[in-house]
Order: sequence, then C-alpha cells, then structure tokens
Amino acid sequence: MTTLQEALDLARANNVRRLDLKVADLHGRWQHWTLPAHRLDADLIADGSGFDGSSLRGFTQIHESDMLLMPDLDSAVIDPIFQTPTLSMICDVTDPLTRQRYGRDPRTIARKAEEYLKSTGIADTSYFGPELEFFIFDDVRFSQGQNSAYYFVDSNEAAWNSGRDESNGRVAERGNMAFKIPGKEGYSPSPPFDTFTELRNEFCDALEAVGCEMEVHHHEVATGGQNELAIKFGTLTQQADRAQWYKYLVRNIARKHGKVATFMPKPIYGDNGTGMHVHQSLWKGGEPLFYDSNGYAGLSQMARWYIGGLLTHAHAILAFAAPTTNSYKRLVPHYEAPVNLAYSMRNRSASIRIPTYSMSAKAKRLEFRPADAASNPYLAFSAMLMAGLDGIQKQIDPGDPMDRNIYDMPAEEAAKIPTVPGSLDEALDALEKDHSFLLQGGVFTQDVIDTWLEAKRAEAQEVRLRPTPYEYELYFNG
Repeated sequence: MTTLQEALDLARANNVRRLDLKVADLHGRWQHWTLPAHRLDADLIADGSGFDGSSLRGFTQIHESDMLLMPDLDSAVIDPIFQTPTLSMICDVTDPLTRQRYGRDPRTIARKAEEYLKSTGIADTSYFGPELEFFIFDDVRFSQGQNSAYYFVDSNEAAWNSGRDESNGRVAERGNMAFKIPGKEGYSPSPPFDTFTELRNEFCDALEAVGCEMEVHHHEVATGGQNELAIKFGTLTQQADRAQWYKYLVRNIARKHGKVATFMPKPIYGDNGTGMHVHQSLWKGGEPLFYDSNGYAGLSQMARWYIGGLLTHAHAILAFAAPTTNSYKRLVPHYEAPVNLAYSMRNRSASIRIPTYSMSAKAKRLEFRPADAASNPYLAFSAMLMAGLDGIQKQIDPGDPMDRNIYDMPAEEAAKIPTVPGSLDEALDALEKDHSFLLQGGVFTQDVIDTWLEAKRAEAQEVRLRPTPYEYELYFNG
C-alpha cells in the first residue's frame, strides 16, 4: 500500500508541478483533470475532487451531476506523456451525498468482482493477463455525412503499397523501399519487413515506467502495421488499470512519431483483426487452483468448471468483451478468429485455449480469445470472472475438448459446435436474457446492465441506418 508520504516523496524527487486525475467512463475511455501539485494532500485523498458526472458517457443525469474523484495512492506514477512533470493517479468515483461507491464506475465494478471472489471462499486472487493487439497507420481519414461516407487507412508496411509511387512525397518514405508484409504473413518477421521494433521498444519503456512489467513484444499477423506487447499477469483491477495505461501510452507515443494507433477490432478488410486474448487463473493462499497433473492439459476440475461457466455465458460476456458492431467483423471463420465455443490445448480455432508452453503449476491458466481491446477492461474482466465463478458454483461441465482444427472439419460436424454471436445485437439480446450471474454480490447492478444495453443498442441502430460504400458497389446499379 502506497502512503501519502510516499506519493509526496515521489512527486518531490521528480519535481512534479501537476497532478493528473484519471477515470474511465462506462465505455472505457479515460478522462482526466489536471491540478497543481500542492493539491496533493490528506484532504484530496480523503475528500476527493469534484467533477461533472453528467458529461461522462454512461454516468449520471444532469440533475445529479456532482460526483467525486477519489485518487488511489497505489496508482501514483510519473506520467511519461506530459512535458511538465506530472504525477498521475487513477481514481474511483464516489457519490458526494451518500459517500458510497458509484455503481456505474467501471473500476468500482472491478473492485467489487474481486471482493465477491473472496466472499465465495473459492479463491482469494484472480490473475489476468490480457494480450492487446493494435494497428499502427501512417495515414487515417474518415467521414460520415448525409450524402457521403468513406474511410481510408494507409501503412508503409502494407502489401497494398508494393507498387506505390513515392515521387509525390506524400509519405515519409523516400522512394518505395519494398519489403512490404504480405497479407497474413506479419507474425514476427525481422526488419526490414518489421519497421516498428524501435517504436515498440519505446512503448515498453513507457509502460515499465508506470509499473507494467513487460514480457515480449512482436509484430502481429496482419499486414498494415499490426503489433502486440505482452504484459506480465496481475490481479483483475491492477490489470485493467494497466490495459488503460497500455492504450493511452501506445496512442500518445505513436502520435508523437507522426503515426496513428488504433485498437479497433477490424480496421482493414481481408486480413486478421485485432483481439485481446485474456489469460486467467485463480489462486488461494498463494497456491494455484487451476493445476492438476492428471487432468486434461494439466487442468484441475475447478478450472474445467470455470471453463464451463465461460462457455455457458460467452454470448452475454461478449456484450462487454466484444462491445462494438465492428467486433463481429473480426469474429468470422478463419483469420485465426476464435468463433467456436469450445476449449482445447494449443488450438487457436477454439474460443478457449489452454497454453502448453509450460506445465508448471504456477503457469497453468486458460486463455479466453474472443474479446477485443475496444472493450472496457474493467467490465470485460469482471464479466469473465463472474461467469467462471458461476461455472464453479454450479459445477458446469464444459464437455470434451476439441483438439482438431475446426475449420477443416466436415461442414455437418462443424455445425454442431456452438459459436460466438454473429452480431452485437445478438450479444446484447443474450445479455438481456442471461445476466443473473453478473448480479451476484452486487458486482454489476441492474442499472448498469440496463444502461449498457440502451447505449449499445443505440450504437447498433445508428450503424444499421447508414448505407455503406460496399452497398453502393452491390446495389446502386442493380
């Protein structure tokens, strides 16, 4: 636990002049307020700092807009982005009248999920290890109007630029330097194909500076600048905080270099999309609970029940973990898309994979693969934990593992395997019908579920109302 004095010492040692208070709105976007450094005192930590909650997506109405930011001293770090020395702290949200934690604050939901886990007696710690993928583009343009709509993205690495004429000086590359990455061949090529190694190094340095221990970074499968950085596992709320830092730092450092980073699940057609594979395990008293040397892939019975919960509630989970209409342009067969609701060791065509790199008890975990980084990590991780706990409490049998390539199976056999939702609407319908497991322990509230459903259904409706350029290709002269 970080004390106020330790935070003050950190500020003095770095000549801090500003405090930056960060909070995630219900959809996961960080907002921030900047205070003078002298505001860091016992009163700020005890009483918080006021803000207008009605101006944040998914928060309060205008007639009840006064809310409090409660800085978490354990989150205090020097922010690598600002030129002015700045101490950043992530905040929880409190109602100023009741002094109770605000139910729609996503970080509060994550904290309540961890508290509920302990209350069950099943385990005392949940470890999460998200793998966030992203694209880096050199040029991004998009517009939507009543009479026009388009998007354009470009990358010097992309296969579609193998014949581009650089004589007009439109991009930084002087002459076409070749070494483009073919579609679906971007997994870890060495330079000069991979042009982002040093940029990823800079991302990792910044993440380590804010307390994220890094494990590996590499180019990802798609052409056009797909990348991944791997963070060492941590507890649920801690990892959600780190996922927020990850997105914030990648976006800002890319921008500093004249590039654009996006966590949009499917920004380009015809190649792999961007996912967020989430590794998970439960521990108690410092001992791992998911390991059994005699079990399938080294899994314990508890781990199998946890998988049963994830598979049973997968459609509802994805309303939070794959929360955009664009998410379901990624979740289609092939392109390594984990659309099949099955589990397997090593098999990336299944939605739950059991990694086999190590058979150590402490390394035993499962990986939930359909999620993406457009999600709010506080909500996505909490939904996964609650589903897994429901599986353990109800002893839900996940069935037999699927150790075959599902995409190569005969159609009639593959059709028997359940799949993820085909659209955001389907995921939202599932959440509306199947959310009692989320309400256990008051972790999610009915108010949060209803607010989420209303907001996301409105998004889906707005997308549905708009013609797309490809519809013009198909139908204009039909």
